[in-house]
Parts: sequence; C-alpha cells; structure tokens
Amino acid sequence: MADQRLNILYADAHLVVVEKPGGLLAVPGRGPDKQDCVTNRIKKIFPGCIAQPAVHRLDMATSGLMVLALTTAAHKHLSRQFADRLVKKRYEALLEGRVSEERGEISLAFRLDPANRPWQIYDPVHGKMGITRWQRLEISAATTRVSLIPLTGRTHQLRLHAAHELGLGCPIIGDSLYGAGRQGDPMLLHATFLSFIHPDSSIRLEWRSLAGF
Repeated sequence: MADQRLNILYADAHLVVVEKPGGLLAVPGRGPDKQDCVTNRIKKIFPGCIAQPAVHRLDMATSGLMVLALTTAAHKHLSRQFADRLVKKRYEALLEGRVSEERGEISLAFRLDPANRPWQIYDPVHGKMGITRWQRLEISAATTRVSLIPLTGRTHQLRLHAAHELGLGCPIIGDSLYGAGRQGDPMLLHATFLSFIHPDSSIRLEWRSLAGF
C-alpha cells in the first residue's frame, strides 16, 4: 500500500496547504469505508475548521499540492479565485508511449458517460470544453514525462487529454480508467505547483512539490 501520510506544508488561521498522497481521497465518498480523506483528516487536526474545507479536489490516485480553507470567508475567497482562473496549477505526469511533439495546447469537449460512471467521454456537441497546455520534459524508449497546465478544471481533464487520440494519445501510467493500469495501481500524476492570492493578506503565495516518480 502507498504511503498515505498527509504532509502539511503551510497552515495559518485561514487556510492549509498539504501534499496529498496518491490513494487517499480528497473528500469523503459514499459509505463508511470511504470516510478517510484529506478533508476529514484536516478537520481532526484543526478542530475549528469549517464543515467542508475543500475548495478544489484531486482524484484519489493523483498526488500533490492541495489547498483547504479553514474559515467560511477564506473558502469563498479561494473558490472565487478558482472560478476566475486566478489560481495557477501545474502537474507532472509519466505517460505510456512516446509523444513526438515538444509542446502544445489541447482543447477537447467532454462529459460524463451516465451509463459508465465515472468515465468522461469526448463529446464536441454536448461536452464542456477542457483546455490544457503541455510541454515534454523527457522521452525514453517507452515513456514520456510531461508538464501539464490545466486552464480549465474539468473532471478527469488531464487524464483524458493525455489518453485521448485527439490529445496526446498516451495515457498516464497507472491510470485504471483511461490507460492500462489496474485498480489500486499508483497513477503517475502529481500536482507540482500551486499559486493563489492569500484571502487575508492579498499576497500571492506559491508552493512546489517534487514528483516521486
């Protein structure tokens, strides 16, 4: 089992920044077996925390930087920054296969497949547009390391953009939905950079986290 310790990088009276380990839920799921998550751990560590501190989410298999609000005012301020695209995020991923180009931008519309939840499917008519900028970092005989900057925040956006033939055509290693990974495999997608404006001081803050793969 992956190491699921929660590393707190920063905390004050308004917010907390953590490194979420892969394999840990960001928010509670359905059922008593899905209550261990980042938000519930934070609520235990910070007893005065609001009931729902998450202002964004990472997939269970995704690791890396995540910010949570401790107060209602901070939650509102941070949520508005995410909605207005003022938050800067960057991810690193290791892909199955070789990406020939060095950089680019992916724009694909997709939506949930209700008959096959939680799959997202390409749908240029009814889907919502997802936009990702990417850059190739390294390439080997069988894999490609890329940097991914999501300009929108659609569900499974980076995973779908990596795997789809109209995207990079190379799924993220360990992805059990869009790649060859099996349930429980570590997915090699890590949130490496996070920057936002502090809701109280109005100073832009930033954090970096190294991918462990």
